[in-house]
Amino acid sequence: MGFSTKNRMATKIPVTVITGFLGSGKTTIIRHLLQNNQGRRIAVLVNEFGELGIDGELLKSCQICPETDLATDALQTDVADGLSVGGEPVNGYISNVYELTNGCLCCTVQEEFLPTMQELLKRRESIDCILIETSGLALPKPLIKAFRWPEVRNATTVDAVITVVDCAAVAAGTFASDPEAIDAQRQQDDNLEHETPLQELFEDQLACADLVVLNKTDLIGKETQEQVELLVKQELTRQVKIIESVRGTLDPSILLGWKAAVEDDLDSRPSHHDEEEEHDHDDEINSAHFILDRTFDPQQLLKQLQSVVQQQEVYRVKGFVAVPNKSMRLVMQGVGTRFEQFYDRPWQPEEPRQTKLVFIGRNLNANQIESLLSTEN
Repeated sequence: MGFSTKNRMATKIPVTVITGFLGSGKTTIIRHLLQNNQGRRIAVLVNEFGELGIDGELLKSCQICPETDLATDALQTDVADGLSVGGEPVNGYISNVYELTNGCLCCTVQEEFLPTMQELLKRRESIDCILIETSGLALPKPLIKAFRWPEVRNATTVDAVITVVDCAAVAAGTFASDPEAIDAQRQQDDNLEHETPLQELFEDQLACADLVVLNKTDLIGKETQEQVELLVKQELTRQVKIIESVRGTLDPSILLGWKAAVEDDLDSRPSHHDEEEEHDHDDEINSAHFILDRTFDPQQLLKQLQSVVQQQEVYRVKGFVAVPNKSMRLVMQGVGTRFEQFYDRPWQPEEPRQTKLVFIGRNLNANQIESLLSTEN
């Protein structure tokens, strides 16, 4: 749209990185952007923590995906282990969604990100911009550094880093297991380092941002929102625009077109891991996934999921549910004890009506979760 093939080949493709903790609403924002793409041909790269590509599948089912000139058979060719590429025609369009499910991109930049970008750039004449949704546990800065590599630097530039914040989760103290106890410790000894790995991750995601989106503001009051905004501002290392969003409904012009060239501005975006050659994630954080050949009553399943989060430290639940006597697929999503559900599309004729659920948390016991999912409350 608006570009000749010659001009497009000579211009760097803008890349927008959307980061934020588990369940902050990144996928919802991207879905809304794709559905209101204003003629842009957008390629989306989704990095997931867990073996089931739930977020990528949600984006493919948004029904309005950017039109491309890409051949479907080419899109269906894997370019790296753990990568699946969407190329299904939807209402005359071709979905252009790439999934990486082998872990956090910040740990596998060279092994997974580079070959994926090289594959994308072979088709750059058919792409106006690229969106990268990082895993909720990923540090953004190692990914941004990869855009300095000659293999991608000459063809792309990081337009902006968008950090999405779940206001309700921050207000509830998600990033510290016991916020009051930590505050008490800090008051007793200012020299003690009490930050958790999740708190550091939250801070690093904010420090790298060009724009902070305060999402899910409908779940908190105005006074609480002001407290969350104050907390966010305290973590920002420079002046950054902050906007609010309800369920990710933002004008694309707010998210795109920043021209920040972030890869050339990393010195102003400090990270807790700047002095480390490699960084370690919290080894206790893991995922458990289930593919079940059965249906669930939504209310009954909700009770079972509530039992799971009460008995285990679960940060995120997401998946697709087969509901008895329903021709549509139910999307189930949870952050902590908060759950939401909606029907996103009909089951396809050849598609197995399975229930697929992913749990992400600390030291999850998959056997216990499976037992709770089998329990009739």
